[in-house]
Amino acid sequence: MTKNVKKVVVAMSGGIDSSVAAALLKRAGFDLIGVFMKFWSESKENDLVKNRNKRCSLEAETRARKIANMLKIPFYVFNFEKEFKDKVVNYFLRESAVGLTPNPCVVCNKEIKFGLLLKKALTLNANYVATGHYVRISRTKNKKSKTLYKLLRAKDKNKDQSYFLWQLSQKQLRYILFPIGEYTKTQVRFLAKKFKLPVFKTKESQEICFVQNTVEKFLKKYLKQKPGKIIDTKGKILGRHQGLFFYTIGQRKGLNLSGGPYYVLEKDSKKNVLIVTKNENDLYKKELIARAINWISGKPPKLPIKVKVKIRYRHQLSQAVIKLLNQKTLKVFFNKPQRAITPGQSIVFYKGEELLGGGIIAA
Repeated sequence: MTKNVKKVVVAMSGGIDSSVAAALLKRAGFDLIGVFMKFWSESKENDLVKNRNKRCSLEAETRARKIANMLKIPFYVFNFEKEFKDKVVNYFLRESAVGLTPNPCVVCNKEIKFGLLLKKALTLNANYVATGHYVRISRTKNKKSKTLYKLLRAKDKNKDQSYFLWQLSQKQLRYILFPIGEYTKTQVRFLAKKFKLPVFKTKESQEICFVQNTVEKFLKKYLKQKPGKIIDTKGKILGRHQGLFFYTIGQRKGLNLSGGPYYVLEKDSKKNVLIVTKNENDLYKKELIARAINWISGKPPKLPIKVKVKIRYRHQLSQAVIKLLNQKTLKVFFNKPQRAITPGQSIVFYKGEELLGGGIIAA
């Protein structure tokens, strides 16, 4: 190997996206190390045998190892079960317990895939970590000739995953590659066939990877139920809820109230009250407050600023203006009211193709 060849640790899940990412890097001449990450899985009811996390099942590990063998690259399994439980699962449970609707994938990307895995990669003298995320990185020089890393939406807007990466920093982006960000999903499937990878028919998982059945069953197993009142906007008691963490803003099903339909409008965790409405228009709000702000560039843009935002992954981009409340919080004003703004979820900010940053919806 020549001195100019860069070493890359590529995260391999056994799925089509990470497999094609590895094949593209191999074709480009990088020195690759394939890594399969084992995450935490909940125990079965007898607490003796563990269920398999959807993203790191034995079948997925076998596929990933097979792909690595085909590409003739070294392959390792990193056990991140303890760290995943501490950083991701416990975060999900902690936020859910106080009535919020958290996004564990955002935390996993920051703390595990581009946190712990990146640190391990650097100890192996790797130059980069690569994954199969649909997102792009651009590199530019500022006036002081310092490299600035920008996160851009993927070529395939339907698969774009930049929403989940708003917590990344310049320090992390310096060491990250996203090989499939310039490709559409259709092109990735074509490449899988071209490279003769036995993964192009692999089904994708859209759910939370550590939840085996439903989120409701998972939360019921790990959180203590705290029943309370269901009231309408005028304070009239309509029924009882089984625990605020079972509900999310905008939810209609599962309320078991007569005379509906009713929609979940608000969760008052201090009073342990679920507030519902019959009027769906009540769900539309023109502003929100966001906390825990992170700017990809490392510093905030000049505020106020007009941006496009997403308040959940599958939500359409919406026009808005963001203003500074204080150093840790922003206020977002939408051009058009948005349905079911949900505390605990991520809100992300775009300027054109560039992801400027994001935060957690507070209120």
